[in-house]
Parts: sequence; C-alpha cells; structure tokens
Amino acid sequence: MLMEAKKRIAVIDYEQCSPQKCGNWYCESVCPVNRNQKECISHEAQEQPHISEELCIGCLICVKKCPFNAISVINLSIEPGRVLHQFGENQFRLHRFPLPRFGEVIGLIGKNGIGKTTAIDCLSGKTIPNLGNFAEKGNWANVLETFKGKEAFAFFEKVSQNQVKIAVKPQNIEAIRNAKQKIGKLLQQVDEKNQFQETIQELGLEKVLDHLPKELSGGELQKTAIAATALKKSDVYFFDEPSSFLDIRERLRIASFIRGLVTEKTSVMVVEHDLILLDYLSDKIHLMYGTPSVFGIVSQVKTSREGINEYLEGFSRDENYRFRYQSIEFFAKSAKETKKGAPLFSWPKLEKKLGSFELTVEKNCLNQHEVVGVLGPNAIGKTTFVQLLAGTLKPDNITLNQSLKIAYKPQYLERPKNLTVTEAFQKKIKLSHEELSNTILKPLEIESVWEKKFSILSGGELQRTAIALTLAQNADIMLMDEPSAGLDVEQRISIAKTIRSTVERTGKSALIVDHDLLFTDYISDRLMVFSGKPAVQGKALGPFSMETGMNTLLKEMNITLRRDKTSKRPRINKSESVLDREQKKSGKYYYA
Repeated sequence: MLMEAKKRIAVIDYEQCSPQKCGNWYCESVCPVNRNQKECISHEAQEQPHISEELCIGCLICVKKCPFNAISVINLSIEPGRVLHQFGENQFRLHRFPLPRFGEVIGLIGKNGIGKTTAIDCLSGKTIPNLGNFAEKGNWANVLETFKGKEAFAFFEKVSQNQVKIAVKPQNIEAIRNAKQKIGKLLQQVDEKNQFQETIQELGLEKVLDHLPKELSGGELQKTAIAATALKKSDVYFFDEPSSFLDIRERLRIASFIRGLVTEKTSVMVVEHDLILLDYLSDKIHLMYGTPSVFGIVSQVKTSREGINEYLEGFSRDENYRFRYQSIEFFAKSAKETKKGAPLFSWPKLEKKLGSFELTVEKNCLNQHEVVGVLGPNAIGKTTFVQLLAGTLKPDNITLNQSLKIAYKPQYLERPKNLTVTEAFQKKIKLSHEELSNTILKPLEIESVWEKKFSILSGGELQRTAIALTLAQNADIMLMDEPSAGLDVEQRISIAKTIRSTVERTGKSALIVDHDLLFTDYISDRLMVFSGKPAVQGKALGPFSMETGMNTLLKEMNITLRRDKTSKRPRINKSESVLDREQKKSGKYYYA
C-alpha cells in the first residue's frame, strides 16, 4: 500500500540514541500518550525505540527531554506532498521531486541534509523510489502506476527501462583517488564522444594527464570528475556540488563548460551552494526546504532570479510557505566604508620560496574590529601567507616577531582520534558552555554535535566545529582558510554573521581566505587580492577598500557584478551586455 504524506513527522537519530544511557528508554516514560496506556513511543527487547506518527500529538516533550538530542518531531503547517522516498521508520523522507528539462540547466538549492543527493539518486535510477513504503524495496511498477498520466511518468518510464542515458558527478569525489591509472588514461577510457582533447583544454587539465589521482589537488580532482562525467554520451547530466575546491576563475570556467553540455536533446541538473555561480549557471531552480536529516520538500520550478531571491527571503510564494523566519539580507549601499579601527598587527615586506614557487607580500597591517577577506586563484600563495602569519612557516627575508595570540583554522582539517567535540572544547577553551552558547555554539549549530566524536562528523559538521573552536580561543587574530567549504548557503551566512559579531564584540581581527564571492562580499570590511602565475609566482596586495579590492580582482578576471534590484545580492553581468560594457568603461566592475 502506498503511503501518503502526513502532517506530523517524527524522526530519530539512531546514531545518537542510547536507550540504556538515558535511563532505560526515558522518552517512553515522559510521553503523555504513553501515560494514557497507548504505545506512541515503544521498543522491542533491547532495541532502540520507534515513534508512532499516527498516535503522536506533537507535544515535543520527548524532543526536549532527550539528553542526546536524538528526537525530532515536526508539526507541519502545509501539506508537504507525496513522499518520493523514505529511508525507514522514523527516518528521513523526501517529499516531491525536481525533473530534468531538456534544453535547460536546472539548479537545486537547499540546506545540507535536505535531500538533494537523494533526489539525484532517485532520478538517475541509482535508487528506486519507495514512495514512503519503507518496509519494501522500491518497485518501478508502483512508481509508474503512481505517476501515470503525469509529467513524471514519461521520465521514470525511460529510467526504469534504461532508455535514457544518465551521467552523475557525485558530491564525494575522493573515491577517484583510489584509481591506479593516470588521469589521461582514465579520461580516455570513459570518452564516449571522442571529445577528449577539447574537454581537457576547456577545463585546463593538460598538465595533470600524466599524474595519478592521488597526486592531484582537490581542485584538479574536481575538474577530473567533471570531465569524466561530461565525456559520457548521456541525455541527462547531474553535477552534485561541482564548485568545491575551485577558485573563482575556475568556477566560472566550469560553469561555462557545464552550460555547453545542454542541447535540445540533453538536460543538466546542478546542486550548488555558491549562489553567484548557481545564478550564472542555471535557467530554472527548485528550492528544497524542510529540516535537515528529518524531511525535505521540493518546490515548484522557478526562474533562476526568482528562485534564489525567494530562497534568501525564506518564503516560497507558489507554496505560500515560510520555511525560514528571517530573510538573508544584503546591503544596497556602495562599497562599505573602510573601518578606522586602531592598527592591531602589521607585517613588513615578506618573501617566501617553496620549491619553484615564490611569494611576495607587500607591507601592510590588520586593524582591530575588522574582517579582511582574501581573494585570488588557487596555488597563488594565499595559504602560504596565512601560514606565515600563523607562524607555521618562516619568511625567507626577515624574522617575523609575533607577540600577539593567533587562532588558526587551516584549509585541511584533521579528526582527532577518540575525541568528542565536548572534550575538544574542554581541552582548548577556558570559557564555560554557558558563555559560549549564545555567541558561538547556537549560531553555528554546534550543540547538535556536542557529544559526537570527530570520527563520525560530516564534512560540514567538522568545518563548523573547527570554526567554533577558532572563534572561542583567547586570541587577538583569527586566521581562517576556506571556512565556507562544505557548508550550505544558510550555514555560510551564519558563519559570516558569527565571525563579524565576534570581531565587533571583542576587538579581534579576522583574516578570511575564501573562494565564495558572495560570502566574501558579505563578511569583509577590506580585501587583499593575490595575483601572479599559479604555482610559479604570487604577489599579495592590500588590504584595500572593498571597492578597490573587488575592482582589482574582477578587472583581472574580465567580469562585472551588479546588485539584484530586489535582494541586493551580487550577480554576474552577461558578458558584453550593455551593463557589462558600461561598468567596464567606467572602471567600476562592482559597486557601480
């Protein structure tokens, strides 16, 4: 029997749930329905409990009383639509779904854990949708019967009969590192279009063809995965987070490349958290909202501009549903005023040579109460500069006397063995949990992973924890290398707000290296810009005012940005459009 969506959803995080440690199924004893002799929450033998969504009254007492934050109960105010797929009893479910559209790029935007990858798995045929009947495996006959006479029927029928060719670039690209063949050989083996040469040239992969996957950087590995997907002769292409590990220039390169895959007979679907890139790349967009790891809902299809603006607003007009209480706001004013805070730390001219690469950093300083963003291509020396300030590398030309306390979050994060998040904070941070809660832990959603070990944290959870530990340290300067990596749009904005509030509250200074232009624009008071020849020579300039810094970067990239009239978010102008030409002529590549 097919299961219809319910207005109440109850989910248990079974990795967190520990019935014996909480006092023997404590949730059962506090449930008011159970006290009336009905089994709303129950268990068998020594197993973990389950919750009857039919009997649950949505009082949330079990949610508040669970010492491990393992229970989520959602009382929905809208009809979420049919369940496409549910992972099990009291587990995540996805309501509704997007559909590929031939001749267009369809974007998916939503929080991590909201079902974007699940949607791709179902559409690609990797997972047969069970339509909420989690007790049985998905069955194509049931799927086709359910959608008979609807737009989705034709697509699912072709998928079920292997009549549509599908290529998927997964979110996790690390599995490629295990391959024993060189990159050139790997790509030639998957080339079904005879477009090997054109593809490697378009993506700039010529220099890695003779390398093994394990020798590649994250960005090179990402472009290899994109190339391998695009070389397949497919009708539908799925790209799950294609911008990860790539700098701004490379993000625009892969955006143009992915758009080039679209024809009247092909479609592309993209999951992406970089809103500037998603806007630049997509024709249409589906919003995905709900509660991460609990349930997800897919909106109706919207234009790119409309969809992103509604997502920032937190309100889907077609469904008349507010999925976030506060909107994400940008500012209409031109370049932010450069802060006049007192100088906190200055550095002389710095030089550093690493192998054949040389970095030069011009003399400058950081001020109190300010956030300085750092922009530039990969392999241009940004991380090297941060390491020089952090003291993990020494300049070649001078001894850098560092009397200030520095907190440093590196680009690549380690997972301490057998250590919980709680223990890491107790080991490094002197402030009490109560002092940290409102300013750092709650905004960054650290309390939800407070008892977890680092070994089981997701990439996003590990990133947020590392940022929280950096912000909480007794330091004068905070250095963060790519803090937005692995985070969704809302988490990036929360991170930006928390860093800004910490700087303004404490008088600290923060230096932030990142590739997300929207994130950098949102968080920064001033900008440093790195230029040169990647892997050969780099030069660090600034900090500049926001206007000067952005103009310096964008002029070198030959693109212009404007602010959306409604949301005030930055958007890339179409090349050679009237606005693009006017801004270039005036020298105002941004903040025009």
